This record gives sequence, C-alpha cells and structure tokens, in this order.
Amino acid sequence: MDDESLLDLRFRDLELPRDSGMVATHMRQLYRDLRMRGIRFRPHYWFAEEWFSPDGVPGIALPFYLAQPRLMRMERHFMHQVEGGSSRWLTRILRHEAGHALDTAYGLRDRDDWRKIFGSAAERYPTDYAPRPASRRHVLHLGHWYAQSHPTEDFAETFAVWLQPRARWRREYAGWPALRKLEYVDALMAQIATRKPLLRSQREIDPVHDSTATLRQHYRRKVGRYLVDDTRHDGALRRLFTAETDGRRASAAVCLRSIGPRMARSLARDARLHPYVVEHAMQLLIHRCSSMHLKLRHDRRRTQRQFQALVRRVVLGILKRNRESYAL
Repeated sequence: MDDESLLDLRFRDLELPRDSGMVATHMRQLYRDLRMRGIRFRPHYWFAEEWFSPDGVPGIALPFYLAQPRLMRMERHFMHQVEGGSSRWLTRILRHEAGHALDTAYGLRDRDDWRKIFGSAAERYPTDYAPRPASRRHVLHLGHWYAQSHPTEDFAETFAVWLQPRARWRREYAGWPALRKLEYVDALMAQIATRKPLLRSQREIDPVHDSTATLRQHYRRKVGRYLVDDTRHDGALRRLFTAETDGRRASAAVCLRSIGPRMARSLARDARLHPYVVEHAMQLLIHRCSSMHLKLRHDRRRTQRQFQALVRRVVLGILKRNRESYAL
C-alpha cells in the first residue's frame, strides 16, 4: 500500500502479529532475562498507540508500529525516528517497562524502604524536566537522563540496568551515589523473586485492536504533540551537510546511523568522553539531520571526521551547561 492508502486504515483493521516478529522475539528474551534472575513474574503485553505501563495493570503496552516493518517505515517518515526500532533500543525499553510492571505487580512504591531510596511515587509527574548531565545520583540507561525525571522512572531505569545479563554495574557505578540504588534493587529482587505478584490483572488498556481511529488521525495528533526539534546546532549541520535535492547525494541521517556505533566508540575511547553522553549527542544531531532532510556534502571519510568533531563540541557544551531540558 502507498502511504495515502495506509493512512486511511483504521487501527482495528491492521494486521499486528503478536506471536511472531521482532516484538515476540524480544519479549521471549525479556522473559529469559527475568528467569535467569530468578524472577517468576512475567508481564503480559499488547499493542497500543504508544509505549506505556499503566497504573494498576502489571503489563506493557508497545507501539503498534513495531509489529510490522512497513509501519516502522511510516513512523520514521513522520517522526524521523522509530522509538524501539532497533534490537538494542527495543531491549532497553522493554527492561525499563518491565521495571514499571514489576513495581505495579508487587506494590513496590508503597514500601517505606522504596520511598527512602527513590522518593515518593505520588510526586507530581512533570510535563518537562531539566536533568543534570554530570550528576552521578542516577543510572544511565535510556536517553535524556530519563532516570532524573521522576521517582518511578528512577526505579524503572535502575531495575533495567540491574537486569542486564552479565551486568557490570558494581564496577561501572563504583563511587557513584547511584550504586546504592542498584544495591537496593539487588536486595529487593532477592526478597520478592519467587513470591507471587499481589496484582495479576491481564487487562489491556487502550489496545489498538479496539480503536476505530485512522493512522492519519493518529499522526496528525502525534506530530503536533511530539515533534519538537533542538535547533541550536542547525548552522553547524548546514555547513557540514547540504539541503540540495540532488538524487545522487546520500542521506546524511542514513549514513550517520550506519557509521554511528564506530564513531561513538572512537570518541569515547580517544576523547575520554562518557559513552552515554556521546550517544545522546549523536542521536540529537542525527535526528535533526533527518528532520532537515540533509544530504552528504563530502565523502564519507571527511564527513566522519568533521561530524566527530561536531559531536565532541556538542558533548562538551552539554557538560559545561550541566543542564538540559526535555518534554515528557
């Protein structure tokens, strides 16, 4: 189907396989990770319009587009990225959402020791937050220093880091105040691992298979709500790339995504920058390249060299400001 025909489809008419494909594979891996840690809890999952783990339901809602490659292409067309669209990214988000589901299943946020470590879950959920990139009081897992946004997100991020197989968190977070949170989660999971969940509801909240909304209506709302770009580095990107529509020129975003992991490792090693901050800066710039529809101006080797220098300047700027602002 072309984009126009697809946009007129209702959610309830989409074919969204749950037992095969990328989502099923990664959910099975999540269950294996939980089993390896001795945790008997298994969160159920369903497809919704976006990511969430609802209060009162110990499960995970995944965005519908992850069910089909064609829908992932449409998501990238409108949003310039696919949240959870790579194996690594999907694994990270699922571990995070599993932390939320486990919190709900066992009522962890109501424990006095949980509140002492993470704070009150009743704290008002902000519409935006301003994390401190240099802070060591929170783990680094999802982007935008997400653990700093709210106590429940702090727990979910800490749980996700703890859940990683062959995790090296004791070494990686040695000397960080965040280590205390990881040690608490380690002890807490040992307590509850084999217990039956207090809440075992299998409800599905806002599943798309019940929705009569069309994809066109969905993206009209989503683009208006979420597509806010950081334009601070547009000048530098325009000097490095071009907006010419010459069909022979390769997409800057596509090229940078392909060589991104190699560049990130090089910057983290040679410039002694934290990999998390490097990845954050690269994703910010690549996302903007996609939004601006920029193309390569130079050959790949020169592009890589100049882009790495730009990423380094952006990282140092972030650390110098020691505060960024993000919408939730």
